[in-house]
Amino acid sequence: MPTPAPEPEASAPAPAVWRLALVGVLGGLLSGLFGVGGGIIMVPLLILLAGMDQRRASATSLAAIVPTALAGSIAYLVNGQVDLVAAALVAVGGIVGGWIGATLLARLPLEWLRWLFIAMLVVVAIRLAFGTPERASDPVPLEPGPALGLVALGLVVGIASGLFGVGGGLIMVPAFITVFGLGDLIARGTSLVAMIPTAVSGSVKNVRGGLVDLRIALVVGAAATLAALPGVALAFLIPPAVGGWLFAALLVAAAAQLSVRAVRARRRGAA
Repeated sequence: MPTPAPEPEASAPAPAVWRLALVGVLGGLLSGLFGVGGGIIMVPLLILLAGMDQRRASATSLAAIVPTALAGSIAYLVNGQVDLVAAALVAVGGIVGGWIGATLLARLPLEWLRWLFIAMLVVVAIRLAFGTPERASDPVPLEPGPALGLVALGLVVGIASGLFGVGGGLIMVPAFITVFGLGDLIARGTSLVAMIPTAVSGSVKNVRGGLVDLRIALVVGAAATLAALPGVALAFLIPPAVGGWLFAALLVAAAAQLSVRAVRARRRGAA
């Protein structure tokens, strides 16, 4: 008598739409308010609420960031708070830096690099917390020095994103404010524009690699896109000093999240 074929394992139930919408709303608000991708909140929530692993959560979050950043960029652009030339120069460096970061990821011992990056985030947070950014709309001067600096910033952003899985806005916005002298609003708008091409290229690669859950990305991205517009409105209403404190808190939260990852990675290595 032939042995019956084993029944296929039941697939995990799809997460509820309201949970995915909640992830998108929180990520979209952060994106519009601070000029970041929103992955700092979306990735851990996708792991917690949607049961995804770290790799798929990061890839799906990145895909959801594309329409979110586009919507936020348009809102800032309409209000005259985007430096398109600066965004283009950073994007050029970011695309190259992302490739370098992905290459180094397989070759470098990341432990000490990760802790240095965490320390940098904390230092930048302290500086933002105790320095009130200006609310000006002047672009970065079109001179060789600043232009090369913007490309270099893109390289740093791309490498850090490839190595540590953090969004570029966490680095770009403070750098635009403290190094290039941009106002807080134009720094956020320019950051959103600059991250669009890198998010698109990364998402295309992830989709081809089968790492993106398209259904989840669609729901999260739609909710985040809608929430990005109120986030931009809040950015214009909040005083610069308060915005600096809030962004500093976001950087500290990112440093804490990276610290948890570093400790877990070390324990896995020891095991």
